[in-house]
Amino acid sequence: MADLPLKRKVEPIEIKEKSVAQLLGEMAKTAYQGRKLGEAVEVWEQMLKERDLTIIMGLAGSMSTAGQWTIVNWLIQNHFIDVLVSTGANVSEDIVDAMGFGYWQGSPYVNDAELVKADINRYYDVYGRESDYRKMEELMTEFMLTLKTDFTYSSMELLCLFGKWLNQKGIKSIAAVAAENNVPIFCPAISDSAYGEAFLMAKNQGHNIQLDQVKEFNQFVGIGEKTKDVSVIYIGGGVPKDFTQLIAISVSPKTMDQGVPGREGFLRQSVKEYYYPHKYAIQITTDSPQWGGLSGCTLEEAVSWGKILSEGKRVTCYCDATIALPLIVHALNERVKFKRTAPDLTWLFREIH
Repeated sequence: MADLPLKRKVEPIEIKEKSVAQLLGEMAKTAYQGRKLGEAVEVWEQMLKERDLTIIMGLAGSMSTAGQWTIVNWLIQNHFIDVLVSTGANVSEDIVDAMGFGYWQGSPYVNDAELVKADINRYYDVYGRESDYRKMEELMTEFMLTLKTDFTYSSMELLCLFGKWLNQKGIKSIAAVAAENNVPIFCPAISDSAYGEAFLMAKNQGHNIQLDQVKEFNQFVGIGEKTKDVSVIYIGGGVPKDFTQLIAISVSPKTMDQGVPGREGFLRQSVKEYYYPHKYAIQITTDSPQWGGLSGCTLEEAVSWGKILSEGKRVTCYCDATIALPLIVHALNERVKFKRTAPDLTWLFREIH
């Protein structure tokens, strides 16, 4: 009879006073998504201990309205992430809160026709004033008017300059904290947010901002030429996840299939293209894979594309990010006591300095 794979017993959780880190450590020894939540802490901690590793976070959805943006700030300040790829919502709606206006707990069971009459916007069970949103857009537009109209920006360059500008005003949004810490933010669908309206508001004043997505992708993929390894953390899916996944396979077209000296890559035999799979990967999602969308795509499926290392550490936790992210980050805060040295990515900002 073949040996059965009985190596690690499930360890029941005993109720007693304990830290978040202790609890998640115990959950990693249980089952289902509680186990995956605990394993996510372990994998992230391993990332932080690696040398020559660039950690990229993909941040989807509308997490800032749910009170999560200050967690992202903490991750940036403490070098727990090195690059942020975000939806426009997350790096605009946080500004409303950072300006001092804020959001309110509400209910999804409400008369939405009455809300629109009262100029209140609903984010599932969160309310926000349209007048506050407009003030944020006007602030953005004020910044847009300081930009050059004869220069083509990537979203990363625009957000870096915006962050510096916000810092001068004491508005400590995600972009502001990222600019302080030389952490680049890429927002590949930036117009799909309040930024799009601010671009139009600036245009109406004769100030036409030029953005170049090809330049942006070239800058992003360039990170893959200057690092030994890449690891990823996906909060949700969407454009941030897909954009980040591509860095594993798009270095080869950028280098004309020459490969990257000093990086251990792999070669697709049929097309002679190099690929550099992500060494570690964490995914927090509520989406299912069977619909074929990227948001629900498993990390195992990504192995077939060469985007995730088959032998690497990876974990997917099917959980609401507003549950998982605070618990994981609090556990890391308790467990990680060393100061990590972040990779130097200041070369990305050379055209705007």
